[in-house]
Amino acid sequence: MKKMWAVLLALCMALTLAACGGGNAQSDSADNGANDGADANPEAAAPVTDGADYSDVTIRIYSNSNSTERALWLKQEAQDAGFTVSMDDNSVISGDTAAVQSANENRDGDIIFGLNETRWGQIIDGQYENLNLIDWTPSWADTVGEYQYPGLAYGIVIQNILMLYRTDELGTNGEELNFEHWADVVNSGYSWYRQNKVGGTTNANINSALLYAFVDPASPAGGVSIDGWKTLWKFCADGVSGGDDYQYGFDPLNKGDVAISEYYSSALYGKIDAAAESSDNPLRGTFDPENWSLVNIQDGTYYIAEYIGILDRAGRTEHETEAVKAFAEWFGSAEVQADWAEEFDSFPCNQDAAELVYGEDIPGIYLLNNFALSEIPGTGMTYAAYVAAHSAEWTNILTNLGFFWSDDNAPAEPDWENLDWATLTQSAG
Repeated sequence: MKKMWAVLLALCMALTLAACGGGNAQSDSADNGANDGADANPEAAAPVTDGADYSDVTIRIYSNSNSTERALWLKQEAQDAGFTVSMDDNSVISGDTAAVQSANENRDGDIIFGLNETRWGQIIDGQYENLNLIDWTPSWADTVGEYQYPGLAYGIVIQNILMLYRTDELGTNGEELNFEHWADVVNSGYSWYRQNKVGGTTNANINSALLYAFVDPASPAGGVSIDGWKTLWKFCADGVSGGDDYQYGFDPLNKGDVAISEYYSSALYGKIDAAAESSDNPLRGTFDPENWSLVNIQDGTYYIAEYIGILDRAGRTEHETEAVKAFAEWFGSAEVQADWAEEFDSFPCNQDAAELVYGEDIPGIYLLNNFALSEIPGTGMTYAAYVAAHSAEWTNILTNLGFFWSDDNAPAEPDWENLDWATLTQSAG
């Protein structure tokens, strides 16, 4: 239904533009039809470069939103729109850390997109010596609301971490789950999934959600109270990891191995649509869940937004820079972001794109309170910025104390009252 709605709206927009004789042509076959049959390929997108020829420019992109499918799709769509892009898929660069480090080391990037507020905050604060952003404000800047670093980077996709539970006999058997904080899962009385390693964007965001209730700027334990680390240890000790048999938290919930699990919003509905392919007891119902639900958490959840920014690459000509700006303008536009959202089951920051995809029927998973942008009292920082400031310390604590072991290899619980936090917050190396 949402795909049909998007197609109908795009067709109406295209016909309106054709009737008025104005506006840029978009990557839609209806627009090509308005070009008096000049395009030999009716499926190809018309160029959107306002007559400028950028065919001689190869735009180098770094991103962690680079599954093989995404990379291939973007290269083809960009080509149809008049751009040539170079982008590694995740067999070459995997994860936000690798994307940023590669861009910083290679110094050949034009565009960087994806990542999250934590990593973007580090880029903007100058923590990567070779990653500087040019001043740039796209025409669609006012459509992304609070998801922007004005003049520098703008939101593309909104992701959040969800806590889901089964409502059938393999879960709560009809009982509704209502928590005040994410960390309340450890006292829920039900089984839950927990990740099995330190590192990875999704794993880090689960931890950020669990630790939110324990923020303490005065604590030497990475700005988190010791009770927070105790609770996270209990989350590991009593949770179900499943070793490498699970791909994040969807699999154990879908198989009925746990009652509660954590998963990210992008691709959730696609996973549920295909759930029966990997389970005898699958989750059912996409927009109208039949045997699963979201845990109602008073705090809300930890959102991240993926952003796009233009890197200040040394030696780039004015013509090349104009090509890069034109590409970024095109990629963040409502039509392209709506297509991206449809293709990869994500939610666009661009409000016009969201309307194209969903109309007024926004899925509930995107209407949860966003505590990533809540201000931490006494710090002048949002929680996302607070996470960015402490993320290295948290990773060191998790690593040094041995969090996220395999299910059959649990270490002894730390002596919490006698730990040297000054050392534990430092890298073991």
